[in-house]
Amino acid sequence: MKSSTETKSNSEIKRASEILKRLKNEYPLAKIALEFGTPFELLISTILSAQCTDERVNLVTKYLFKKYKKPQDYLDVSNAELEKDIFSTGFYRQKAKSIKNCCKALLEKHQGKVPENFEAIHSLPGVGRKTASVVAGNAFGIPAIAVDTHVIRLSNLMGFVDYKNPEKIEEALKKIFLEKEWINLGHYLMNHGRKVCIARRPKCLECVVGDLCPSFNPIS
Repeated sequence: MKSSTETKSNSEIKRASEILKRLKNEYPLAKIALEFGTPFELLISTILSAQCTDERVNLVTKYLFKKYKKPQDYLDVSNAELEKDIFSTGFYRQKAKSIKNCCKALLEKHQGKVPENFEAIHSLPGVGRKTASVVAGNAFGIPAIAVDTHVIRLSNLMGFVDYKNPEKIEEALKKIFLEKEWINLGHYLMNHGRKVCIARRPKCLECVVGDLCPSFNPIS
C-alpha cells in the first residue's frame, strides 16, 4: 500500500501532466521569442534580455548582428561604442562588460565557438543558469529548463512549487516533468504568462487550466 505522501505526489504529477497537455494544445507553436541564427547570436541575445523585453532585444540585435558577427568583433570596439549600440536594452554598461568578457573566454577556451555543453556554457563570464539553459536548450537541444520571471510566477500560482528561488524551482520542475518536456515547458509557461495569466490582470475565466489551478479566481 502506498503512503499518503506517495499518493499525493502521484496525484500532483498527474495534475501537472494534464496542465502541460492543455498548454501544449493552447500554444502548439510556442517557441523562444528571441530571434537568432546561430548559438553565438542566441548567447548575446540572452545576455541582452536581462531586465529587458524580448521585443526590444530583437529590435537591437537586428542591427547588432550585422555589425558584430563573431566574438572578436565585440572585442575590437571600445566599451563606449558597444554600450551605445546596446543602450536601449538597459543596464548597458554591465551588459557590455559581460559580452566582452564572455567573448574573450570563447576565444581563449573554445576556439571562438559556443560550447555544446551546459556546464561549459554556464562557466562563461556573465552567464547565469537561466542564460545557459536558454542557449543549451534552444541552440543545441540539450534538456534544460530556463527559469525566468514568468516561470517563477506561474510555477507558484499553479502549485508546482512554493518558493521563489530559481534554482530550487528548476530542480523541482525537473522532478515533476519528463526530461523531453523541459525545453518547451518554459515556452508554454512564458506564453501563458504573457497572454492569459498576466501578473496584474490574470484572465482566470479564460484560462484553459483554471479548474486545475489552486490560484483560480472566478471574479478576475
